[in-house]
Amino acid sequence: MNFVSIDFETANEKRSSPCAVGIVIANETEILDEYYSLINPETYFNPFNIRVHGIREEHVLDAMTFSEIWPTMENYLSGNLVVAHNASFDMSVIRQTLDRDKLTYPELDYLCTANIAKQVWPDIENHKLNTLADYHGIQFNHHNALEDARVAARVMQKAMELYESDSIDMFLERCKISKGRIYERGYYPPKVKRTKKHTKLYI
Repeated sequence: MNFVSIDFETANEKRSSPCAVGIVIANETEILDEYYSLINPETYFNPFNIRVHGIREEHVLDAMTFSEIWPTMENYLSGNLVVAHNASFDMSVIRQTLDRDKLTYPELDYLCTANIAKQVWPDIENHKLNTLADYHGIQFNHHNALEDARVAARVMQKAMELYESDSIDMFLERCKISKGRIYERGYYPPKVKRTKKHTKLYI
């Protein structure tokens, strides 16, 4: 089973300002392909964001815009299962930037590795990407889009290994999570299925 891991960095507080993207294609055990690109966000850089990821306006002057890079990204994403850490952020970057550029949404299912980690390793101090990397002995350069996507893919692999699942449906059933989906001009997020509590009736 192959899946796609994605991570964006943004130029400022607006989700429609991606300035870098990292994409990793993986299966249960291996990383099969990787893609990284700077993106010209066609907008300003916030000093706070620069401090986080180190990307400045001068770094992206010759980079492709989101519209120019989207056909390549769509080829990786469309029709596939996509994972991201705190996926609500990365999926909103995709949707809001597509809205800005008046481009068609892809059709894809997606999962959040932060939510998966909370289900699989509930006793860890927190479920931030760097904490999970430390827990699994993974060294990486945090807030580099490709490295973050790579670690999210490894977290997914570790979770599937622990749950001894060789299919995504079996894995999701065991960790009680449903897939989210993006479709033309719409989306719904992944959800954790709550266990029903049985209440006793005393007569």
